[in-house]
Amino acid sequence: MHVFVTGGSGLTGPTVVAELVAAGHTVTGLARSDTAAARLESLGATPHRGSLEDLGSLRGGAEAADGVLHMAFGGDFADPDDLERRDRTAIEALGQALAHSGKPFVSTSGTLVMPGGRESTEEDEPDTAGIAGFRIPGERACLGFAAQGVRASVVRLAPTVHGPGDYGFIGMLVATARKTGVSAYVGDGSNRWPAVHRRDAAVLFRLALEKAPAGGVLHGVAESGVRFKSIAEAVGRGLGLPAVSLSPEEAAGHFVSPAMATFYGFDGPVSSSRTRELLGWTPAHPTLLEDVEHGDYLAAPAA
Repeated sequence: MHVFVTGGSGLTGPTVVAELVAAGHTVTGLARSDTAAARLESLGATPHRGSLEDLGSLRGGAEAADGVLHMAFGGDFADPDDLERRDRTAIEALGQALAHSGKPFVSTSGTLVMPGGRESTEEDEPDTAGIAGFRIPGERACLGFAAQGVRASVVRLAPTVHGPGDYGFIGMLVATARKTGVSAYVGDGSNRWPAVHRRDAAVLFRLALEKAPAGGVLHGVAESGVRFKSIAEAVGRGLGLPAVSLSPEEAAGHFVSPAMATFYGFDGPVSSSRTRELLGWTPAHPTLLEDVEHGDYLAAPAA
């Protein structure tokens, strides 16, 4: 299959591109810079110059391919309306290029769209008023193409996709601990975070392209919910720092931003049972705590 990929030069994207190439697929990747183009070429993919706002480039890439994988997401996180617009319009451009073709179109969202406080399944409705509600219009835009002859599906990734070089939520948690001298969690730390290893996520994306049904919602989650206190304690042990509880008000000033404190305090366990059964997906790589304890999260930062 010839797959057009957006986000292939980001953090998770290169592992996904490598997985697709190793499985015998041909990959063309959206590249908005020379650096991104060189990264894609090093993985065995062909660069396609453009950006998420270059809708003509997106349509051209999709029309020339046998399937599309959309992972790119970006913009100003202080402006969620703009984030939503950029994602939705890009998805609409990609989907329109595939209309009535029967080709696969896999778009990416996150499990943080789901309601908090209980374990959500793939069949539950996302929370439009929740902390990641700005991602829901993109989900709906993609799934809407299932009615237009596209094998459209959505992969909701765990908030932590862990692995070497991770600079996401856990990487920022470690950096904050180094800066402040404590490894913090919010309240009693019993809130649960889903997690998935980057290489397991890459396999899921490949399987989704190969056989996810039209209209399918998939959860990219290997661990349904790791207690956040356990994560903070593992970071503290590795850095030789105390793990401490902060009130929500204290956390708002401790972490990078009040929004980050909200994320770190969110209780959002999710199930991936239906995803595993549907696609035969079996996560096999290290857990989040194993990666924190034995991966590169705690390595001394470069000078």
